[in-house]
Amino acid sequence: MSDEMNNTEKGGISVEIEHIFPIIKKWLYSEKEIFLREIVSNACDAVTKLKRLVSLGEAKDIDENYRITVTLDKEARTLTVSDNGIGMTEDEVRRYICQIALSGALEFIQKYEGSDEDAKNDGIIGHFGLGFYSAFMVSDTVDVITRSYTGESAVKWVCTEAGEYEITKDYYRAERGTDVVMHIMKDEDEFLDEYRIRGILEKYCSFMPVEIYLDVVKPEDEKKDDEKDSTAADEPKEKAEPKPINDIHPLWQKNPSECTDEEYAEFYRKVFNDYREPLFHIHLNADYPLNFKGILYFPRLAHEYDSLEGQVKLYYNQVFVADNIKEVIPEFLLMLKGVLDCPDLPLNVSRSYLQNSGYVAKISAHIVKKVADKLNSMFNNERESYEKLWDDLKTFVEYGCLRDHKFYERVKDSILYRTADSRFVTLPEYLEKAKDKHDKTVYYTADKTSQAQYIAMFESEGIEVVVLDKLIDTQFINVIEQENEGVKFVRIDADVASALKADGKAEENEKLAELFKEVSGNKDLKVSFELLKNDKIPAVLNISEQSRRMEDMMKMYRMAGNDGSDMKFPTDATLVVNAQSELIKRLADELESDADKAKKVAKQIYTLALLAQRQLTADELKDFLGESFDMLLNI
Repeated sequence: MSDEMNNTEKGGISVEIEHIFPIIKKWLYSEKEIFLREIVSNACDAVTKLKRLVSLGEAKDIDENYRITVTLDKEARTLTVSDNGIGMTEDEVRRYICQIALSGALEFIQKYEGSDEDAKNDGIIGHFGLGFYSAFMVSDTVDVITRSYTGESAVKWVCTEAGEYEITKDYYRAERGTDVVMHIMKDEDEFLDEYRIRGILEKYCSFMPVEIYLDVVKPEDEKKDDEKDSTAADEPKEKAEPKPINDIHPLWQKNPSECTDEEYAEFYRKVFNDYREPLFHIHLNADYPLNFKGILYFPRLAHEYDSLEGQVKLYYNQVFVADNIKEVIPEFLLMLKGVLDCPDLPLNVSRSYLQNSGYVAKISAHIVKKVADKLNSMFNNERESYEKLWDDLKTFVEYGCLRDHKFYERVKDSILYRTADSRFVTLPEYLEKAKDKHDKTVYYTADKTSQAQYIAMFESEGIEVVVLDKLIDTQFINVIEQENEGVKFVRIDADVASALKADGKAEENEKLAELFKEVSGNKDLKVSFELLKNDKIPAVLNISEQSRRMEDMMKMYRMAGNDGSDMKFPTDATLVVNAQSELIKRLADELESDADKAKKVAKQIYTLALLAQRQLTADELKDFLGESFDMLLNI
């Protein structure tokens, strides 16, 4: 045992600063622009800490006009972030700046907050102690000039990109707070552009809890021109009061009862630059145990696939993190627009990827529940308004049901179907009305215009037809059939409903059947004879429901970027000939006396039935028009 102990050595891993700095410069964050978010976040933390000390009575006689100023000096090639927060003493500079990954925020939390939870409520952002060093991603030298709120003399710290620093004691700085001066490298000129810097601040810092101002130092020649203009003017112009680039009290931080509809609409326009009014919103305010807030908007979709352009912005204590993190926002909700602020969000150092999937799954489930609750509430309490919104909500709800079974279970009783006569019904309402004529069968149309003849046949017999005219509907009704035993959806041109048939059985006419196969050009065409109540219709062409769904599935397959050209499926088509029709009776007689004329009439009948099913091809249309004109000449 003693020999083993004598052969064991303990120690700590050491890192040479000149080796770690190149890694920081290249790999600390996926996007270089994030450095500005990190430096401004640190400034925000400095103010937040001071506010906390004031509230605890630890700091007194403090000027509470808190602010952060980002100063761009293109000529000097510097970008400076200044705050009037807590500042640092010389010892704190040595402890927190000279040592990588030692977080002053964590020590502050342990000393003054008692727990990490308390700190989250106060908005402390930094935790890792690495964000400051992101400045070296774009800078060859960084200066820190800081003075503590305690009144100790200021300190200046200067560090090169090689990690070599020097500290100047008793440096002059009149006010408390910190300046971080970044000397921008020659190949990073984009970060000396005013519009680029403003864009970064607006992207990441628009809702930070301390006012942020952008100050651009003008070149000397521009200053002289301004002085000339000022001298030449008859009256001096009042200097406009600068405005912060951020809103320190974002709408999601307020209680829903304190917010007006106009405020919700204005916030939506401001954040998303979308001047179409959203359909409605959900204000999320989860407390224990999840602790997150946010607002989700249902945008008004321009078309079926506009939904793919949603945007849910994720914030961490009012600091922008990323758009549409799928672990937090369920995929089918990414079509929405909104903001989520999750101060408990477990992020890694780059604040871009999630570490604790269990916690995140709870957030995701809570959001799904709240969305479903909102839809159910509108259906149950504001059905008339809900129906007016349904055409815009339909795609979102159907996609959600396809992607998440729990979501379907929550909203299944609030799913509507638009009928061909523009009414709205639920599935139970439709089935209750249909049970005497077509029990558990839902008849639908995919195109009200081209299938108008079919719709008229069904409606004349009191059979309600619902409209399912989107590609996603094919997948959706598969789910509905699986979840509702015995229920089946049948397109009106897929089958002849029994309610459309007259009493009795039609006689088969083999000669007519062969004639229709000949004029169709499809020897495998199925031909059946029925007695239909509507004797004005000579024939209808039915495509089986299975074939139709397979065709729709292939359309979606190709739209997803797959060719699918080598995947061909036979179409199961049946021409239903109405033996009750006077035209069919005459055609049967004509076939015996004038075969050529019968062939022309049969071709017209078949083409008209085909036209009610789909658009004619160019050749089909040319032949149909030519034959129609010939027949008119012979009338």
